[in-house]
Amino acid sequence: MEAVSLEAGRSDHRQKQNEYTSASSAHIVDRDSWQQVGLLLVTSFNCAYVLSFSNLMLAPLGWYWGLACLVIVAAFAAYANWLLAGFHVIGDRRFIRYRDLMGYLFGKRMYYVTWFLQFATLLLGSMGFILLGGRALKEINSEFSDSPMRLQVYIVVTGVVYLAFAYFVPTISSMRNWLISSAILTVIYDAAILAILIKDGNINKAKDYNIAGNKAEKALNAFGAIAAILVCNTSGILPEIQSTVRKPVAANMRKALVMQYTIGLAIYYGISIAGYWAYGASVSEYLPKELSGPTWAKVLINSTAFLQSIMSQHMFVAPIHEALDTKFQRLNEGMFSKYNLICRFFVRSIFFGLNILVTALFPILWEILLTSSDRSHFFL
Repeated sequence: MEAVSLEAGRSDHRQKQNEYTSASSAHIVDRDSWQQVGLLLVTSFNCAYVLSFSNLMLAPLGWYWGLACLVIVAAFAAYANWLLAGFHVIGDRRFIRYRDLMGYLFGKRMYYVTWFLQFATLLLGSMGFILLGGRALKEINSEFSDSPMRLQVYIVVTGVVYLAFAYFVPTISSMRNWLISSAILTVIYDAAILAILIKDGNINKAKDYNIAGNKAEKALNAFGAIAAILVCNTSGILPEIQSTVRKPVAANMRKALVMQYTIGLAIYYGISIAGYWAYGASVSEYLPKELSGPTWAKVLINSTAFLQSIMSQHMFVAPIHEALDTKFQRLNEGMFSKYNLICRFFVRSIFFGLNILVTALFPILWEILLTSSDRSHFFL
C-alpha cells in the first residue's frame, strides 16, 4: 500500500513510488530535510524534563559510575539508533512505525509487545510533561505570591495549552515553522540555568555526593538511573521520526543522529552534570526549583521551560497522534478539512483530558511517572 498524506490534501493510494512502498498514514511521509529533523532532535531532547534528570541519572550512581554510564549508554544508544536507521527500508518496503518493523522481523507477538511498551512509555512521558509544565507555572507564580494556587490548576492549564498546540500543529513535519522558536528557547534556558548552577555550585561548599539507601535500594536505583540515561539518549520512536525524512532515508537520518549525539548530547549531559555538581545527591527532581535566583532569572528559566516543553511533548507523543489520526480521520481529505478538524478536536480532547485527569489526581507520583516511563523505555 502506498503512503498517504493528509497534509498534502490528497490520497496517494494509486501513485507509484520509485523505490519503496509504505503503510497508509494520516501524517506526512518523506518530506523533511535531515537538518530539520536534526534540529528537532536536539531541541526536543534539551527540554526541562530531560534536563531535570540529575536526580535520576547521577545521584543514584555517584561520580565514577555515573560518568561511566553516561558515556557507555550514549555510545550504546548512538550505535543502536545508527543500526535501526538502516532498517527503515527493507527491500521495497518502508517501515514508518516501530511496531510494524518489529512485527515484520520477529512476528505478530513482537508487534504487540512493541506496541504496548512504546505507547505505555509515551503515555507516561506525556503525563510527565504535563506535570513538568504545571510545576514550571507554579514556580513562576510562587515568585510573586506567598500562597500560589494548587498544582492541579497549573496541570489543567498546561494540558489545555498542549491540546491547542497539538490541534493546530498536528504532525511532526508541521512543526518546521516552530523549530527556530524552540531552538531560541532552548539556548535561553540552557544559558540561564548553567550560569546560576555555576554560581550556586561555587557558593555551596557542603555538597554531599554519597549514595543513599541499603544495598537493595542502591541496586534498584542504579537500574533506574541507567534507564533514565537511556531515555536521555534515545526516543523509542526513531522509525516514526525517520518516516518524515527525505530520501535517502538511512543516510539522512544518520546525519540527523550525528547532530543529536554531538551538539544535543553535549548540552543535556552538561546541564545534568552541572546540576549534580552544584547540589550533590540532594538535587531536586525538578532542577529549576533548586536555583537561588535572582527572581527574574527563575521566572525566565521556568517560562522558557514551559514554552519549550510544548514542542518537546508534541514530538514524543506524535506516534499516538498518528495512530489515532490514521484510525479516525478520512485519508482522502486534507488534514484541515472540516470533518478531520472536528474529528481531531474530539479525539485529542479525549486523549489530553484523560492525561490531565490522571496527572491531576496523582501529582505526587512525579518520580513514579519518571521511573515507570524510564523502565518501560529500557525494555523497549
